[in-house]
Amino acid sequence: MIIDRRDEPTAESRPDESRPPVPDPGPGPARVDVDLWQLRVDHLAEEDLDLSELDDEERVRLTTPRRAVDRLRYGVGHIALRRLLAPRLGVAPAAVTYRREPCPGCGALHGRPAVEGPPGAPHFSLSHSGDVVLVGIAARPVGVDVETFPAAGTVREVTSVLHPLERAEIAQAGHAPEAFARVWCRKEAYLKGLGIGVARPLDQDYLGECDPSALPEGWDVRGVATADAHAAAVAVEGTLGIVRSSWLPASFVTTGNPGGTPGEPS
Repeated sequence: MIIDRRDEPTAESRPDESRPPVPDPGPGPARVDVDLWQLRVDHLAEEDLDLSELDDEERVRLTTPRRAVDRLRYGVGHIALRRLLAPRLGVAPAAVTYRREPCPGCGALHGRPAVEGPPGAPHFSLSHSGDVVLVGIAARPVGVDVETFPAAGTVREVTSVLHPLERAEIAQAGHAPEAFARVWCRKEAYLKGLGIGVARPLDQDYLGECDPSALPEGWDVRGVATADAHAAAVAVEGTLGIVRSSWLPASFVTTGNPGGTPGEPS
């Protein structure tokens, strides 16, 4: 089930895009709960952000995007991620350090990002698009994705390279940008959870909404309610348990915020 915490602005939220329920598999591996946090960036400016906790690599990358909105989304996402991970690791936000896991495709160290920490450290994923930043944290490998609804031309062009069953679902929906975005987010979340991204052929795996039994073995994926004109999804290695979703206030990433988590999920 998905639990929307009380601080989420329901007026801005779209209906939950959860997949159809599947029968309880009975005894087996424990279900994996996921905590999700979302932030709106459309009421923030670059000068509002508290960049003091970012590391040198993040500061360099923050200067790379040419568009102000891209720099803003990057800054908001990475500040929020540090402040959400810090209390789980028992360190200050500035002391959170990252590494790269081996790529599932080639074995080089450019796979899924992870925290440097003791065994049992949380897994995380970060995504941003349009007006929304999305962070996911879980005890198992996790991927999240958020996207704005694309233009009609993009839908038809990209749909052609997806899995045949995904193409059929999108076509059945009249190639609606919303339907495409939901499927695309589910695929991106899964690929980010794997740590390989779009280097994996886009027609190799089915991540659509209509046939849960056809999803990649060992992974679970679910749509997530988000802001209007956006779609979002979460994927986890294992079976999804409770997905707790919350909206953070803009003040969580601004100068003077004490950092830390906004409270344990209810």
